[in-house]
Amino acid sequence: QVQLVESGGGLVQPGGSLRLSCVFSGRSFSFYAMGWYRQAPGKQRELVAAASGSSTNFADSVKGRFTISRDAGKNTVYLQMNSLKPEDTAVYYCNALKTTGTGAGREYWGQGTQVTVSS
Repeated sequence: QVQLVESGGGLVQPGGSLRLSCVFSGRSFSFYAMGWYRQAPGKQRELVAAASGSSTNFADSVKGRFTISRDAGKNTVYLQMNSLKPEDTAVYYCNALKTTGTGAGREYWGQGTQVTVSS
């Protein structure tokens, strides 16, 4: 069973930075594509950034401002968010999608962490 625990959210002023962390508990971290999604009030959940192997992809709205990275030694994925805007305000969720081996296709979600960008 996989568990994901996010941390690092909070209140930040426009133009500021935050780093979100997601700790993966379970086996075979390397078998999973890891992603960050967000959901703002009244909106659908959307993909923000994802990392699988050596590949990364980002929503157009965050390109050039956000980066995603994985630390295999710590089973952790990070989302570094710079130049934050009020429209980045949302609950951010960590996602793990198994891409290979038994159980491929299963996905797991963290509990979410609130990010609020406001002056």
